[in-house]
This record gives sequence, structure tokens and C-alpha cells, in this order.
Amino acid sequence: MTKIFFTKEELRFREEVREFARREIAPYADDVEKGMYPGPLLKKIAEAGYMRQLHPIEYGGTNKGLVYEMIVAEEIAAVSAPTDMSRTASSTLCAIPISRFGTDEQKRKYLTPIIRGEMIGAIGITEPDVGSDTAGMKTRAIRDGDEYVINGEKRFITNGADADIITLFAISNPEVPAKRGASAFIFPTDTEGFKVEKVYNLLGMHGMRIAHLKFENCRIPAENLLGKEGMGFNILMDELDTERISIAAEMIGIARAAFEIAVKYSTERVQFNRPINWFEGVSFKIADMATQLDAAELLTLRAARMVNRGENASKESAMAKVFAVDHAFEICNQALQILGGIGYTTEYPVERYLRDVRIGMIGGGTSEIMRFLIQREVYREFEQKAGKEKQAIPVEVSSTSGRENP
Repeated sequence: MTKIFFTKEELRFREEVREFARREIAPYADDVEKGMYPGPLLKKIAEAGYMRQLHPIEYGGTNKGLVYEMIVAEEIAAVSAPTDMSRTASSTLCAIPISRFGTDEQKRKYLTPIIRGEMIGAIGITEPDVGSDTAGMKTRAIRDGDEYVINGEKRFITNGADADIITLFAISNPEVPAKRGASAFIFPTDTEGFKVEKVYNLLGMHGMRIAHLKFENCRIPAENLLGKEGMGFNILMDELDTERISIAAEMIGIARAAFEIAVKYSTERVQFNRPINWFEGVSFKIADMATQLDAAELLTLRAARMVNRGENASKESAMAKVFAVDHAFEICNQALQILGGIGYTTEYPVERYLRDVRIGMIGGGTSEIMRFLIQREVYREFEQKAGKEKQAIPVEVSSTSGRENP
């Protein structure tokens, strides 16, 4: 781990969270893998104070910022990735829009209970026909007096079957383009007309409850609007950088766990009268894995510090996510290869890590979308720089040709 880039306080916090995760979460990791929803573990995490990093002190948070959230995500994911995915869906994805755009009353009513573990939250973005193209959202929230009437569907919603509230995105004005017609709402799941249509079986992340939800003439108070009407797209974009950094950190945690098993196994497994780490076919894999882990953590740390400083980190958070996810998958794959046949069995959790990490290439924006965002920002920066340089270059006008010469 690249310790020199973390403060002493951050390193102490990491050791504290790591010990908590090993003591309180790791003993239940197999139960979660077998399908147990980690609700009781979320309560333990909240009681230990690890839902608080991103939120204001006056509502129960610590306001420590995204580096501390990154540490929590990495350390809990290293022992039980589905547990941390469920945690971040509540305390980050659902809660960040409330924390940043909610009224004082909304924060006290919904944010504080999430931080305390008294409520579970989810975020409602993806729909059956809408994934990365959020502008194609079809769920409607139409104002009717002092209420909004919500109709539509949301799919692949983490915590969707267990959440008390959903930070829900819907079109409130279909007469204008979606980016100006979308709004965000705090949706209580005890609202009449709300239905959990299906809970999906998953390749990995067992225990994480991902659901298909339906909203049929659901009426919620107008006071549950987050921010103002038409702000939904801005609220969503504001949340995404934080989400992507959290996912990157979780992937690093999973990959680190697989890496540590591979290192230990390679020193104990003997073939041809020597430990297999003596063979470059194995030890070079370990070298690559170690390099990839450090690089992923540094990219993620850079993005987290930029967000903490209030800087635009769209490109950097996308870089962190796509690099961390792609290389975490490679690390887990190579760890399984080092373990060989036993790695393909459930005797070691490496096969679980390989399945768990795969979701990172899809959730929070696919790897393809991350690359699209990165190249867009690269070319935008190039054009801005080229424009400034062009303005800075003195121009001479030829008296004979009338053409401009640099």
C-alpha cells in the first residue's frame, strides 16, 4: 500500500476500520455469500460510525470526506464486498443527494436515520429501457396539488427490496428535454402502489439484494422533492463522482484480498521441490498484481482528494473506476491461476472474489462509458488549451499577401 500518500490520521483510521472489519464482518462473510442480506451488519457498521464520513456533523456525520469513505469501502469490501455494496447504496448513493440538496427538515428526517443505521436507503436511476442513457428515463412524477404522482419502473436497484427510502429520479416535466425535466425525490417505500417486482439472482455479490421495482400511482408529498423541480440531472451528476470513487475503492479491497491469498499460497505450495514463488511464471504475476494495486489506489486517492477540495473530478473519477475495476478483475483472475485447481473450488474465496469484482465493469457506469467520459474530457481540455495558445500567439499581417502569419 502506498502509505506515504496518506496522512498519519488516515492510516490510523485505516487500521481501526480493518480491525473492525476482520472482527465484526469477516465472521459473517460466508453467510452473506450463501444469500443472507447483510442488514444486521449494516447496523453494526453504522453503530461503529462508518456511515458518517461524507455527511455534516450537525446531522450525525463527521464531514471527514471522501478519502475516509474510500478507506471504509476498501477495508469492508476486502472481507465482504456485498456488505459494503449494500452500505454504500444506503449511506452514499441514497444519502449524498439528501446531504447536499435536502432541506434541514429532510436531512433530520431521513439523513440522520441512515447515518445511524435506523433506515436503509437505495437510489433509483436505472430502468428496464434506461441504463447509461439516463436522459431516456421514462418514470414520471407529475405534480397534483400538494403531491406528486409517480408511475414507472426501476431495475437493478441495490437494497431495493429492503430499503426504507429511495432517492428516486423521475421526469417531472415531459414537455422539455430530460436534462431539464428530471427531478429527484425522497420516496418512502411504504407508499401505497409501490411493489418489489423481482429480486435477481446474481453471478457474484451474493447477499446483495438487487431488485426490479414498480411504481403505480404512488402519491408522495410535494415536500419530498429534493432541491427544485428540474434539478434532477444536476443532482445525479453531482452524486456520480462520489459513487465511482467508492466503487473503485471496493474493487481495490476485493483485489487486495485476492492478492494477499496468492502471495501466501505461492510461498507454501511446493512443486519440483521448491515453493512456486521461485518460478518467474508465478512471481512475475505477483509483481504485476502489486503494481496494479498501487496504481489503482493512487488514481482513486487523487480523485477523492480532488472531490474533497471541491474540484471537478469527472475525468479523474472515471479513470479511477475503469482502471481499478479492469485491474481488480485481472488481479483476481491471476490469483486464481496461481492457486491452480484449488483456486477453482470453494476451498478458497478467490473464486468468489473473481465473481464479485465483475459487477464493477457494469454498475455505476460501464467501463465503456467511463472511457467515453475520459476521452471527452481529454479532447475538451485539448481544445481549451489550443484556444488559449492561439489567442496568446502574436499575429503579423503581411503587407503583400494580406494573410496572417504566426
